[in-house]
Amino acid sequence: MTLTAEFVIRSPSLPFVSLAASLPSKQLECVHGLCHEGGSRVFVVYLEPDDNVSEADLSSLDEVVDTSPLGRASGKDVYQLTIELADVVSEAFAPERFTATQMEPTVVTPDGWYEKKLFQNYNAFNGMRTRCEEYGIGVELVSISQNPPEDDGSSQYGLTERQQEALQLAIARGYYESPRQASTKELAEEMDISQPSMSSLLRRGERQLLTSALGSQPQVERLSK
Repeated sequence: MTLTAEFVIRSPSLPFVSLAASLPSKQLECVHGLCHEGGSRVFVVYLEPDDNVSEADLSSLDEVVDTSPLGRASGKDVYQLTIELADVVSEAFAPERFTATQMEPTVVTPDGWYEKKLFQNYNAFNGMRTRCEEYGIGVELVSISQNPPEDDGSSQYGLTERQQEALQLAIARGYYESPRQASTKELAEEMDISQPSMSSLLRRGERQLLTSALGSQPQVERLSK
């Protein structure tokens, strides 16, 4: 049975902590692929317009390699940033060690990263915490709870409720037709989420369906090569 955990990660090596400290709001949000994609370096960052952060401000950060403005979503300025991760962060969150699904955007504050993630079980969460601590990254647990088993068809394939909702909407709107009848931007607007979050829901839902249908994850990966 899966677990939902909320926790705070603390380390001076974490990206954007110093940026959050300099903002009037003292926080920002980001979506990232750590724990899922080896060498993940792309972050989508959401900033309050009142914080008056420019593209040049972001480009001046030591960890930022490339900056691309994506516009505005849900009343926030959105940027895609390619960053240079500190070695301790890259090693601590290596996806071959453990996996966790980001349920909500990470909230970055001067105190660290506040995260809400889905884990396969308690051992998976504890493995993540132990791994982080081995690299000097503190993990403070805020809450953890067991998720009730799904009674619908999504449990057969291991989909989360949001993944199933996203896939059903995509099918209904003709996203998988050729040519496509809807874009991820349009689907995201219907679900009231960002376009990157919508793309992530679809990608992970598709991967989970393939994994369930074709066998284990390694088999799916071999087929994709």
